[in-house]
Amino acid sequence: MLSSIYSNYPRKFGVVNFKTGLNVVLAKINLLENKDKDTHNLGKTTFGRMIDFCMLSKRNAEFFLFKHEEIFENFVFYLEIKLKENSFLTIRRSVKESSKASFKKHSEQFQDFSSLGDAEWDHLNIPYDRASDMLDGLLDWQAIRPWGFRKGLGYLIRTQDDFNDVFQLTRFKGSHSQWKPFLSHILGFDANLIDVHYKVNMDLEKEEEIERTVKNELGGSIEDLSKIEGIILLKKQDEFTKSKQIDAFDFRHEDQEKSKNLVDEIDEEIARLNKHRYSLNHDKRKIMKSLKDDKILFEPDKAKELFGEAEVLFEGQIKKDFEQLIAFNKAITVERQVYLKEELKSINSSLKAVEEELDTLGKSRSNTLSYLGGTDIFSKFKKLSDELVDLRADILSLEKQRDLLHRLQELRSNIRALKEKSDALQSQIEDDVENQNSDTSSLFSSIRLYFSEIIENVIGRKALLSVAPNSVGHLEFKTDILNLSGSATSADDGHTYKKLLCIAFDLAVLRAHKQDKFPDFVFHDGVFESLDDRKKENLLKVFRDYAELGIQSIITLIDTDMPYRDNETPVFEENEKILILHDNGEQGRLFKMPGW
Repeated sequence: MLSSIYSNYPRKFGVVNFKTGLNVVLAKINLLENKDKDTHNLGKTTFGRMIDFCMLSKRNAEFFLFKHEEIFENFVFYLEIKLKENSFLTIRRSVKESSKASFKKHSEQFQDFSSLGDAEWDHLNIPYDRASDMLDGLLDWQAIRPWGFRKGLGYLIRTQDDFNDVFQLTRFKGSHSQWKPFLSHILGFDANLIDVHYKVNMDLEKEEEIERTVKNELGGSIEDLSKIEGIILLKKQDEFTKSKQIDAFDFRHEDQEKSKNLVDEIDEEIARLNKHRYSLNHDKRKIMKSLKDDKILFEPDKAKELFGEAEVLFEGQIKKDFEQLIAFNKAITVERQVYLKEELKSINSSLKAVEEELDTLGKSRSNTLSYLGGTDIFSKFKKLSDELVDLRADILSLEKQRDLLHRLQELRSNIRALKEKSDALQSQIEDDVENQNSDTSSLFSSIRLYFSEIIENVIGRKALLSVAPNSVGHLEFKTDILNLSGSATSADDGHTYKKLLCIAFDLAVLRAHKQDKFPDFVFHDGVFESLDDRKKENLLKVFRDYAELGIQSIITLIDTDMPYRDNETPVFEENEKILILHDNGEQGRLFKMPGW
């Protein structure tokens, strides 16, 4: 619970003492020209940020203390906190040395340690990381562990930027894995399952990304590992033989191999190709002859003349039948010629390929014969050395491919194992969520009942807080305002109701954890904005009811947002107002100094 906040310049930033119940920071707008402004820069929002700064928020160059460091560099701020065991802790943090903090525990409340000597602090100028760990231990908020105290402060200090989403705060802009496990924990779910599940999925994504990289390095053609190993074995044997010959300066084995290769492979292949070329040329000649001979020599007019000379009748049906027969044969001939021409084209293409292959083999045969017929042993040595270099390069390339294939197999094995682990965790998460939802005595059930009760007390309608795993097992958090028939509506889409849902959620969580070692204060900025008077009165009653339960609420508002009352009964008790700001000059601001 917060006790007080002050600085080493009390005339510029005075002491503010907090109450155990409701704490109101009220900004009064007295000047007519400021009545219609949306912002007034009096410091009501800044007040929450100063609490956050004293509780060791990380340095941010855009934060006003550092953005205008030339103005604030000599300021030192002090925050007094009441601990659970009824003792008090004062945190000291300066702007100039914001990366350090000092601590002092004491038994008396509302102390002013702005003039306390360095030797009197329990822990002096502790570096930031150690200071955070030390403050975590001093606060002893065991119910949020294994997370540190800073993790939950976003739900305890809500400025205007933090009302856009009930669950995902502005400080949680990163991966869902950075905040969902913590949120699950404070709602009563098994956060360890959720945390491990995120880590397993991240490992899975990394392994799958590496797998894609390895496949790209393999060039898209993934050979069988056994085949690669076999080729490497044969090439290494060949490398050993050639190396031995070079070392002994003996090329008889190489000559023998090349002779055998010439006879067994090159000459045999040349003979096969010559035979194939002969066959292709033979087929080509037959097609050429067929194309030339495909002519119909019968001419009906000449036949008519011949029949006339023989005084035989040719007119009528006989002539017609012959003409139809000729037309039919012409049609068949045209179709046959198309087929023959296509076949001729294919034969010519095959002949060209055969000629090119014969040319290559001829050159290889010539080079081999030249090697065998050569008498210059140094020329043979050089040629064999070149072949050995190429052979070793091939082996290196194949070994790299083999290593990549081994890596690919390992990755795929890891991916299968991670997928199995992810699926098992997802099943456990689903079971845990089902149990917490169905158990009416669970922490989550308590929070959702308190949440709905607050909303109903303010606007007369129930609200639903729901948590469910999505298709990949990650939890999704949702709030809905229900209509009279119990169905969800879109009422919570507006900023006004979104802010109300945030307030209700924070209060419900604090109430459900009231008996735990858990924070018991919350700061809400601009609580009454856009609500009608009846709902403002209802919300004010909620804050007071929760104050009676021991929850310290710190709320800020502008006087024009207070609910209107016909009688002269004040909205707030005097002891509830811990800080009054106004627009009548510098003395009305949080920092009583010229604007920056």
